[in-house]
Amino acid sequence: MQITIRKGGPDDVPAILGMLDSCVEWLVGQGRTEQWGTTPLSENHKTVESVVRSVDEGVTYIAEADGVPAATLTVTDAPGAYLAHLPPPGEPERYIHWLASDRRFKGHGAGSALLAHAAEETRRSGVSLLRVDCYAGADGKLVRYYEGNGFARAETYTAGNGWPGQVLARRL
Repeated sequence: MQITIRKGGPDDVPAILGMLDSCVEWLVGQGRTEQWGTTPLSENHKTVESVVRSVDEGVTYIAEADGVPAATLTVTDAPGAYLAHLPPPGEPERYIHWLASDRRFKGHGAGSALLAHAAEETRRSGVSLLRVDCYAGADGKLVRYYEGNGFARAETYTAGNGWPGQVLARRL
């Protein structure tokens, strides 16, 4: 299976929401409902607004597997407002939002290819810090996934509803 990466845009929002819904369905099937709940994210008005805002404000990349959208992420200049309580890094950064993959393509490397692409594009732009945050509860698999892709734990946080989060950073 060949993975190619292209820039995305507003026309990709339905596909991005489909990937997020695929992740929720997969997580529910694993009994892992703490991260994103049980309802498709495309049915959550705030999530849809957040995805649209990220696509509008940042640069979205779509990884395609043999021409089919398989994974996505968006890179902006800052984390989401929900992390405003954390100290800023004190230097320019790029921040990854909404990394998700269609679970039909799990294990084909589309997510890792996107992370490597985001790192290279960040480095190429002259910025040496790439950060991301994720769910840090349950068995910690997601945090370890990012660590396996070159990120290191930076700050932990708890969202207002008790949701455990982890900010990770990658020096480029």
